[in-house]
Amino acid sequence: MAERQNETATTEVVPFADAAIARAAELVAAGQPVAVPTETVYGLAADARSAEAVARIYAAKGRPDFNPLIVHVPDLAAAEALGVFGAAERALAARFWPGPLTLVVPRRADCPVASVATAGLGTIALRVPGHRAMQALLAASGAPLAAPSANASGRVSPTKAAHVLASLAGRIALVIDDGATSAGVESTIARVTDGAVEVLRPGPVTAAMLGAASGLPVAGVAGAGVVAPGMLASHYAPGKPVRLGAADFADDEFGIGFGGLAGDYNLSAAGDLTEAAAHLFDALHAGAASAKPRIAVAAIPAAGLGAAINDRLARAAV
Repeated sequence: MAERQNETATTEVVPFADAAIARAAELVAAGQPVAVPTETVYGLAADARSAEAVARIYAAKGRPDFNPLIVHVPDLAAAEALGVFGAAERALAARFWPGPLTLVVPRRADCPVASVATAGLGTIALRVPGHRAMQALLAASGAPLAAPSANASGRVSPTKAAHVLASLAGRIALVIDDGATSAGVESTIARVTDGAVEVLRPGPVTAAMLGAASGLPVAGVAGAGVVAPGMLASHYAPGKPVRLGAADFADDEFGIGFGGLAGDYNLSAAGDLTEAAAHLFDALHAGAASAKPRIAVAAIPAAGLGAAINDRLARAAV
């Protein structure tokens, strides 16, 4: 067990185990947020039905209250108790849940999720996670869990427990440590509307995968405002200027490489986009912690998972 403390409070870090989940469930029942890993990034989870608990997520993150949160549930049946699913949404859920896909659907009239968790919108963002720790916490707490990434708002998302502590130490009571996350970037967010699937945020589930599973055309969304989590233009900021598409690195730049361009941190020497996605936020954390005043990132191919990587990098560079 490790601890980090500042003048406000102590943040406890405990390895994943039954006792850790039981302690986390006690905190959730008391209206407190806890950091727990998912297959995408570490999330800051609290009871989505409690406006006070959700407000504590916003307070810990310093998150704008117009940005909605993803609500995590254990299975499709639990999701359908909160939102309205059509045939296309069910097809996507059957193919990708549990996993890194968030579906934005209309809220049910009797949905118990606090309106502050959905930023007052008539829709709700739902996901069934595939990670053992989040699934265990859902089972132990018996609550739908609102869980944005476990970092201060706008900062680099956490893929390790140490990343959580970098911005939230002293702001939350508990971090469950179950090692590095596997996907490394946040879930794909999609909604079905007007006979098409709209990708609100690219992620591990690509547009081609969504089209194949739904049988519908797939398109991105521009100019829609903040209708789902992760749509703010400036996000994932490492606190330094970020230069994208670099062909080489200056002496004062922390170089994040890809393929044959190595740099200070190579996302994937093999040029593998899945490996690059898993390492992306760790690389940005390393760049933020380095003594070099600027960060430069090698060009990343735009195909497939590269769309999600480039989306996160573009927001980091704003």
